[in-house]
Amino acid sequence: QVQFVESGGGLVQPGGSLRLSCKISGSIFSGVDMGWYRQAPGKQRELVASMGTSGRTNYRDSVKGRFAISTNSAKNTLYLQMSSLKPEDTAVYYCNRDPPIGPWADYWGQGTQVTVSS
Repeated sequence: QVQFVESGGGLVQPGGSLRLSCKISGSIFSGVDMGWYRQAPGKQRELVASMGTSGRTNYRDSVKGRFAISTNSAKNTLYLQMSSLKPEDTAVYYCNRDPPIGPWADYWGQGTQVTVSS
């Protein structure tokens, strides 16, 4: 079983930056694509950024140029560097496999709250 522990969220003013971390139990980077997701109140969870096993990255249009996904396989940790934050980035952020199919659908962690507000 895999466990995800997200951290690094908080309250930040518009234009500010945050770095999210996702500590992953077990060494899985070599086998699966990983992603950062977010869920705002009243909305469905959405994929924000992903990184393939080849290192290729993908971002949803609304965060391109502002967010950067990275990994440290030695630390089994996935990161999301967020800059130029906007109020619409406010959400709970999670990490999981991309896509979170099969047993991965049950591995969601608690997430980390990001609030962008002045």
